[in-house]
Amino acid sequence: MSSATAQFFTRRSVVFACATLACLLWGSAYPSIKSGYALMHILSGDIPGKLLFAGYRFFFAGLVLLVFCALSGRKLRLQSWQQAGEVCLLGLLQTSLQYVFFYIGLAYTTGVKGSIMNGTGTFFSVLMAHFIYHNDRLSVARVIGCLVGFGGVMVVNLSPDLLDFHFSLAGEGSVVLAAFILSVGGIYGKRISQKMDSITLTGYQLTFGGAVLLAAGWLGGGHLEAFTLASGSLMAYMVFLSAVAFALWTILLKFNRVGMISVFNFLIPIFGAALSAIFLGERIFEWKNLLALILVCGGIWLVTKEPKAA
Repeated sequence: MSSATAQFFTRRSVVFACATLACLLWGSAYPSIKSGYALMHILSGDIPGKLLFAGYRFFFAGLVLLVFCALSGRKLRLQSWQQAGEVCLLGLLQTSLQYVFFYIGLAYTTGVKGSIMNGTGTFFSVLMAHFIYHNDRLSVARVIGCLVGFGGVMVVNLSPDLLDFHFSLAGEGSVVLAAFILSVGGIYGKRISQKMDSITLTGYQLTFGGAVLLAAGWLGGGHLEAFTLASGSLMAYMVFLSAVAFALWTILLKFNRVGMISVFNFLIPIFGAALSAIFLGERIFEWKNLLALILVCGGIWLVTKEPKAA
């Protein structure tokens, strides 16, 4: 990209607008997925159907990004079979395996709870980075942030009378596992992205990961019913949100400090919970949901904020 493009994407107003838009799009995925289940008559136990639903979304989102790369003059050819294998492994982790658990989890929990609990991915990344990178160690603020964030996860699973703890492996457990797998994939993807264009990498891994999900869904006997104008439009939107959000985030990370961009992650559970309440009629104004949202977002802010210069 040109120096003019770099200057454009480092302006504070542009960074704020693009990062907020990406988080808004990712947050809208929660009610979109649950609405898609209803429109396409995908039952909670229909795992092959969920895999097809996810597969179509990411396969076509990846193709959109690859077309964008081709039109913008980026090289699409991979340098070696080893690099191709690394890209495929990333696709299996970050798209296929992660979204198997994510889509299953959302079928057994609410969009509000799912968006809050998926915020644990930030804390997993911080904890793993401490043991992998010498320049990314845990600080007091990061430890406090992790404790505060996981405290929010505990609160959202309490009953209103505080006497019961509602946590199912199929629902909340799957969402948390998906967040952990995404964190592992993110660390692995950071290493691969040093050797190739980030948007091209994202396009390939989404396409391959989506193809694996489609194949698994078809082999499992899955099929999607009620493919109407409404469900087709929803699928088109989900393809759009994946392609645009990933592209914006990758560009922002290319031209700005990671800490400056990652602090916006706290917006995803806010948007996810708010949009689930608006479009799905789910309750967000229960005291435990609001407290959990505040704790998780506060924890994400603590672990991702950059320390002040001495």
